[in-house]
Amino acid sequence: LHTEPHLIASNTQLPPVVVCIFLQPYSNFTGFVDHQGTCQCSVRLPDTTFPVERVEELEFTAYILYERFQRELSKVKEYTYLISIYEKKISNLTVRIEVMEKDIISYTELDFQLIKIEVQEMEKLIIELKKGFVGSSEIVDQLEVEIRNMTLLVQKLETLDKNNVIAIRRDIARLKSKLKECEDSKQENVPTLPPPPPPGSCGHGGVVNISKPSVVQLNWQGFSYIYGAWGRDYSPQHPGKGAFWVAPLNTDGRILEYYRLYNTMDDLLLYANPRQNRISYGQGSGTAVYDNNMYINWYNTRDIAKVNLTTNTVTVRRSLPNAAYNNRFSYANVGWQDIDFAVDENGLWVIYATEASTGNIVISKLNDTTLEVLNTWQTKQYKPSVSNAFMVCGVLYATRTLSTRTEEIFYYYDTNTGKEGQLGIKLQKMQEKLQSVNYHPFDQKLYVYNDGYLLSYDVTFQQNPQK
Repeated sequence: LHTEPHLIASNTQLPPVVVCIFLQPYSNFTGFVDHQGTCQCSVRLPDTTFPVERVEELEFTAYILYERFQRELSKVKEYTYLISIYEKKISNLTVRIEVMEKDIISYTELDFQLIKIEVQEMEKLIIELKKGFVGSSEIVDQLEVEIRNMTLLVQKLETLDKNNVIAIRRDIARLKSKLKECEDSKQENVPTLPPPPPPGSCGHGGVVNISKPSVVQLNWQGFSYIYGAWGRDYSPQHPGKGAFWVAPLNTDGRILEYYRLYNTMDDLLLYANPRQNRISYGQGSGTAVYDNNMYINWYNTRDIAKVNLTTNTVTVRRSLPNAAYNNRFSYANVGWQDIDFAVDENGLWVIYATEASTGNIVISKLNDTTLEVLNTWQTKQYKPSVSNAFMVCGVLYATRTLSTRTEEIFYYYDTNTGKEGQLGIKLQKMQEKLQSVNYHPFDQKLYVYNDGYLLSYDVTFQQNPQK
C-alpha cells in the first residue's frame, strides 16, 4: 500500500492549497505544506482488526440459546406424549366405569382396587407434569380436573357397592336358599335334574347359552393393537393350572411378534410378573395354546408351527396340506386368519379352507406332538362369511356379526356324528369386531379378543346329552 502523497500547488502567491492523492484509490484529502515543505494531511483509515473475541462471545451465546431451545422443545414433546397417554388411560377408565355403572358385568373389590391404582398413578404424574410445564397449562388443568372427577366417581361407586349391592346380593342368596329348602321339602320324591358337567367333561348336549361378557382389561400393548388373541393354556394333566397368555398382533394386523404369559389372573389384571417373549415368524390371530406349547401359522406360508413356551423355541414346523393362506379365505372383517387353531376336551384342532373346498370350512384333528393331520371333515359353511369359530367336545361353533354390539353363534358341525345345523345363540360384545375366540375346557369359558379388549364368557351346556 502506497501512502506517499503527491503535491499539486498553484503559481499564485496565496498560501498554496495542497491536495494529497494516494496511489491506491481511497479518497482525496485536503492538506497543507509545513515550513519544511513537507505535505501534511490527516487520513482516518477503517479499523481492519477482526473482532475475534466478540464473535466467540456471540457464538457461545447462540449455543446457550440453542441448548435451552432444545431442552424446552424436548419437554414439549414429552408433555405432548404424556398427555396423549393420560387421555387414553382416562378413555379406558371411562369405558370400564360406564360398564360398571350399567351393571353389564359383575365387579369385585379387585376391580375397584385396580382402577384406584391407575387413577392414583395418573394423579402423581399430573402433579409432576404441572411442576415442569412451561407455558399455557390449560390442557394439563383440564386433565387434572378429569382425574379428580374420576377419583370421586370410583369412590362413590365403591361406597354404593359396599353399602347396597353386597347386602342385596346376600339377601337374595339367603332367600334363594330358603326357597330351595322349601322346594326340597315339598318335592322329596321328584327327581332332580342332573348337575352341570364337570370341567373337561363332554357329558352334555352341547352349548345352549353364553353369558354376558366380563371385561378383563385392555391388552398390555394399548389401544392401537386391536388385532390379536388371548386365552389360557389347557393341559389334560394339569387342567386348572395353565398360564394366561396374551398375544397382540403388530399394528399392521398381521405379524405376531410379542406375547406375554401370566401365571395367575391377578397378575394379568395388575400387569404384574409377566414373561414376555419375542418371535419373528407368527402370522394372524388364529393362535392357540395347548399343554405349554403355542401353535401358530408361519408367516407368509401354509406352514403351521409349535413353539415351546418354556424355551420360546420352535420344536415342530410342517405344511398343512392344501390349506389356503395369506387372506385367501380368512374370516369376515378379520385378515390373515386363514388358519385358526382351536383347543377343546379332545385336544388340538385347526380350522381352515382349501381351494378344493371352494372356501368352505375344513376341520382337521391334529397330533399335538407332530402336527400330523389325524382326520379331516368338510363342512358346507363358507368360511369368509363367518366372523370366527371355536371347538367344544369335537363340535365346531361358528359366529357371525348381527350388529356392532351383538354376535350370534349361528352354525355348528359335529365331527362325532357328521351332522351340521343352525343355532341362534346371542353373544354380546364391547367393540365391533371379534379377532379371536378361544375355548378353555376346564374353565368352560370363551376367551375373546375384541378390538384390543380382553373379554371372557361363561359357557352353559344342555344338561341332557342329545340322542
